[in-house]
Amino acid sequence: MSHDTWQLQEAKNRFSEVINKALGEGPQIVTRHGEEIVVILSKAEYKRLLKSRTGLLDFFRRSPLVGIELDLKRDQSLPRDIDL
Repeated sequence: MSHDTWQLQEAKNRFSEVINKALGEGPQIVTRHGEEIVVILSKAEYKRLLKSRTGLLDFFRRSPLVGIELDLKRDQSLPRDIDL
């Protein structure tokens, strides 16, 4: 996915072009004082990004480790004395 970088002033002056490029070519990055500050992207791309987010519970439910029994017994031996 390609993207263009725009200085803030240029992006303001050519806003319609920035939007058209975001729709046709992909996200557009806007900089201020040389620092990337925002990304302009299409609503379709935004919705795709939101849809791909999963919660921690869903992550664990889809884990390939689901159903594997783990030995979670705590070691009951006495702690070791260490000279510091």
